[in-house]
This record gives sequence, C-alpha cells and structure tokens, in this order.
Amino acid sequence: MRVIATAGHVDHGKSTLIHALTGSHPDRLAEERRRGLTIDLGFAWTDLASGERLAFIDVPGHERFVPTMLVGVGSVPAVLFVVAADEGWKPQSAEHLAALDALGVRHGLLAVTRSDLADPGPAMAQAQDRIRSSTLGGVEAVAVSARTGAGLVELRAALGRLAARLPDGDADSPVRLWIDRSFTVRGSGLVVTGTLRAGRIRRGDVLVTARTGRPVRVRALQALGEEADLVRATARVAVNLRDLEKESTGRGDALLTPDSFLPCLRCDVRVHGGTPAAALPRTAVAHIGSADVPVRVRPLGADIVRLTLPAPLPLRIGDRAVLRDPGLRRVLAGLEVLDPQPPELRRRGAAVRRAAELRDARGTPDEAAELRRRLLVRLGELTAMGVAVHTTPVAGDWLADPAHWTSLSARLTELVTAYRSQRPTEEGIPVEAARHRLGLPAVSLVEALVTPPLRMSRGRVTAGPAALPAAVADAVHRLAAELARGPFAAPHAQRLAELGFGRRELAAAVRHGAVLRLAEHVVLLPDAPRLAADRLSELDQPFTVGTASRALDTTRRVTVPLLEHCDGLGITELLPDKRRRCAPLGRPAPVTTPP
Repeated sequence: MRVIATAGHVDHGKSTLIHALTGSHPDRLAEERRRGLTIDLGFAWTDLASGERLAFIDVPGHERFVPTMLVGVGSVPAVLFVVAADEGWKPQSAEHLAALDALGVRHGLLAVTRSDLADPGPAMAQAQDRIRSSTLGGVEAVAVSARTGAGLVELRAALGRLAARLPDGDADSPVRLWIDRSFTVRGSGLVVTGTLRAGRIRRGDVLVTARTGRPVRVRALQALGEEADLVRATARVAVNLRDLEKESTGRGDALLTPDSFLPCLRCDVRVHGGTPAAALPRTAVAHIGSADVPVRVRPLGADIVRLTLPAPLPLRIGDRAVLRDPGLRRVLAGLEVLDPQPPELRRRGAAVRRAAELRDARGTPDEAAELRRRLLVRLGELTAMGVAVHTTPVAGDWLADPAHWTSLSARLTELVTAYRSQRPTEEGIPVEAARHRLGLPAVSLVEALVTPPLRMSRGRVTAGPAALPAAVADAVHRLAAELARGPFAAPHAQRLAELGFGRRELAAAVRHGAVLRLAEHVVLLPDAPRLAADRLSELDQPFTVGTASRALDTTRRVTVPLLEHCDGLGITELLPDKRRRCAPLGRPAPVTTPP
C-alpha cells in the first residue's frame, strides 16, 4: 500500500477529484456535505493498474483549517498538489507548499483541475514554477476535469509512476503510529486511525500511548476497511484498542512500541526556510506528526533553536516539523530535530557552545557523531533516538566515544599516581572517589577503565605492586629491631606510636604483609606463627594457654590471639577442654600469608 495526501487552496476541487479517482467521496461529515467544504480529514483509496493499492488522505484547504491539513500531511511521504485552472495559484496554495517544504516532502504530483473551465497551461506553468523551489522539486503535472473525466486516465497513470518511486516503509523498525482520528464503535470500543510509516502491528500486540505511557492491547486491526491480523508499513490502519477510554487519547497522541522511544520535553532543532532563527517569536505552535503543541523558542545560533514543549512527545533525530504562528495564520519555518535529548544550558555561554556543537549536525542519525557529542550514553537511549548502534558497550549498556574513553583511562592513571603521592600510606584511590573526580555516572565505568598496570584491590584503584612508603618501612625496621630480643613481646599502643606506627602507617604495613596484626595493638612480625610452631611443638601435648605463654615468653594479651591465629592456619587445634595441641602430621603446613 502507498499513502499520499492532497494539498491546495480551498474550492480547487481536491475532494471532488478524489471522488472521481476512487468512487468514494472523502467528505464523511454531514456538515461537510451540507456546506460543500472539507473541514476535517477524509479518506479514500483505489487500486492502480499495477495492483498497488493507493490510499488518499484528503485535507481541508481553508485557511482556518491549516492545523488539520498539517495533521494529514505530517505522516505521509507524498502529496497530490491540486491547483484549479480557472483560479491558478492562491494564498492557501502558498501556505500548503510552505508546510510541505518545511516537512521535507520530496515526492509529489501536480493536478490542474477544472481544466474544462479554463486553459490549464498558465496555471500549470505557474504552479510548477512555485513548486520547483520547494523540497518537491520538479513534479509531473496532469491537467484533469473531474466533471467531464478528461485527464483521469493520465492522472491514474501518473499516480502509478509516483507510487512506484515511493520508498518502502521499514517494517522492522519500532511502531510510532501518530493518531489522526479516534472514535468508539458499539460493541468494540475505542478505534484509532493513522498512517503507519514504520514497523508492523499484529492483533494481540501490546503498545503504549505516548501521552500516558499506558500499555494497551490491540484487539483488532483494519487496513482500508479490511480486517487484518498483521499490518506492515506503509499503510493506513485502524486499531481497535482494549482497556482505553476515548478521553485518554486522540489526535496528537501516538501508539508506540514499548521501550523504543524517549519522552522529549525539549529538543534542539535546525530552522530552515522562512523566518531566521533570531527573528522567530518566543512562542509559537509546532506541528509534529499529528500533534500541534505550543512551544517556547530559544535561539542558540544562526539556524539552531531550542524548543521547550508543554508535554512530552516521542521524537527522534531527523523528525521534521512545522513552526507556525496561529495568530498570523502563517508558516514561520521548517524544523529538523537534531537532538531530542539535549543537555541543560546552565552556564554563561552554554547556548553559543551548544550551537557550535550542532553546527555540522544533520538530521540523519549517526552513531559516531552522537558518541562524539555525548561522550557517554546508554545503548537504549541512543537507539530510542533512532541511532543504529554497532559499537560494543564499554561497561554494561554504556557506550563511549573512543577518544573520550582513551582520555578517561589516562586521567585515571594520573589520579592514581597523584593520590598515592598525596596519601602514601593508602593502597590506592577509592573507586567512588575516582568516579566523582572523573565525572562518571556509574562505578562500573571506573572498573572498566582499570587495565594493567592499574588493578582493583579492596574497592580501590591502585597501580601494580606497591612499594612500602619510606616512613612505614622505617617503622617496620624499628619494630623488627625491638622484637629481635623477644619475637613475641608485642609493643603496647604507646610504644607502637613511638616506633612510627600511626593508624595509617600500621594499616599500610599490614596491607603490604610487612607486619602481622593479631588484635588491636597486638602487632608482631610475619614469621611469628612459624617461630611459635617450633617452640610449641617441644611442649608436652596438649598444653594450656599459660604453658604456651611461658614457652613463648610473653603474656596472655599476645598468646591468646596468636594461638587463635595458629588455629586458623592449622598449626594448632583447640580441644574440647580448651587445651591445645600442635597439629598432627598430615595437617596443612604453617603459612604466613598476611590477612
């Protein structure tokens, strides 16, 4: 199926022409038939000679209904532009063309109607000249009379050629069905309609509404009045929804594939055509898809502005929109979304810097360009903006710009070196401190940056095997000299301080395995368990704590934690009567691995 919309001035015969082509009159409202004036969107379809089904969205031409016209053309790839031979180019012809140009519509066909009332040549030449300067470019033109039928065969052939040129919808993309109509059917409930430009919808699918984020189930589907179990883009589709009231959705809302779009409350866009960015009013109305919303406009650069929306919309990079002044009833400019999730502008000069960042941006999702701008971004966030991701995440679902990641790695090494220089008694910089100093959003990113010679140790980032700080090494040397006379005569707290063991120095010595801390203020050299094993093995087995104290020439303050440590190493074992014995042969050999 192909879908095209009409465009053109009021009373130039758009609806009459569609009736002649399809056999169905698109004006469905009683008021429209009574007044002979299209005031809402109409729908009709026909089969082309190729077998292709062509659906028409007929739009109103009156200046009061331009917002409705923009709903009709907001989701279609092509247009049938209608100009009457007896009136030629008119004001709404110009505004409709400006809207199509703003939306970037590139496929079209010109029909010069009422050619039985006047020579179609002048009107055709004038219209082609005007259209040529828009995104439609040079279009094929056909003179036709819906009243006499002249030119209808040629017009159908031209429509066939137009349909053959239209791009196929991407059925593998997520669904974003902009709703252009909603109504209830007795016995079925709520039905919404729209043009499916991408994705596929199945009966039973669960979608979400953009307006509320509420999940809804597809009860039934129709495509051009025919029941269907599956509809693929591109198509006109009617979706019967379960568990949704008419008041909670409607024109301007959208049905979405869950978790595939991000709500956008502000976006940076490029302004093209019409009014320059600096001259735009500070408030206007943006027409996006089937939505029209009041927006605040903040110029950032020569052709870059930031829009602030009153409610979130599911926007992606490359979306096109129309900025319109409803008071003056004119199109101000076209908009192309460059970033639907832009950073806040907090510091002086941020707007100018942001405009510079986006100077070369185009409305085509580009993974490398987005990574350069964002530096770090979650994979799901980037795909939700319409970017096809091929890069492997650096940690979890985090993607990184390669140059920025290399810079972060170098900065982490510098942080570790500086931290050890400032705090020589600490093993390395805490991971959370490194995360904060690098400005990273997750600890997992710091951990992913740790590669040799950096390493993780006890929640800190350090570099290779660390050398014992000089002050700590001196303290260990003095302790060894003191314990040479009695290897189990552990110094008391005051003496430890006199030897140079402050809290940090002692922790560093223990961490490096230079001393053995058995309990608070009970510190010996690492070979103490081996020396204890030699002396205790000469005692009558089993032995008491008192006997061990005398053999080791020390006090219970040292003996008790030393024996408990030896129990853990398998040097000794505790008996039920609280005595101990040296481990029998075959038990693990004594080890002196530091804690």
